[in-house]
Amino acid sequence: MKFEDFQKDLRKLRKDLNACTTETEKVCRVSSEDHLQPFKDKMEEFLSQAKIELEAQETQLTKTHKIFLELTIFFSVKAKMGEKEVSPHTFFSVWHEFSTDFKDLWKKENKVILQERLKVAEECFRQAKEKASYSVKPKHASGIKAKLGMKI
Repeated sequence: MKFEDFQKDLRKLRKDLNACTTETEKVCRVSSEDHLQPFKDKMEEFLSQAKIELEAQETQLTKTHKIFLELTIFFSVKAKMGEKEVSPHTFFSVWHEFSTDFKDLWKKENKVILQERLKVAEECFRQAKEKASYSVKPKHASGIKAKLGMKI
């Protein structure tokens, strides 16, 4: 998305809100007092809340656009030919390439580390197996049975 698209959508919302306000005022002028009250209170509350939220969104968009431009300056990203400023697509395509390359290299490095650890573990196992050549020594008889057997 481009910031201009968001600005255009907010302008359309502002236009629609103004049209809704105009229609509400028209209905309030034409209606009788008996039918006016629930509609008038609800619509005034809705319109004031919608106006506050719309202004908040416009402020947030302005702040976000300013921060985005500062970010592009910080990372020294230049606008493409024919563009007056760096678009989000241009900026994030650079980050997409970087993160994809980083992810691929991360996986390769993890495989290499895992293979090295596996080799070390196999070597330790092989050495332990070589050392573990058990020799069975005859057990010296020291029990009652052995003592009785010597006396006979």
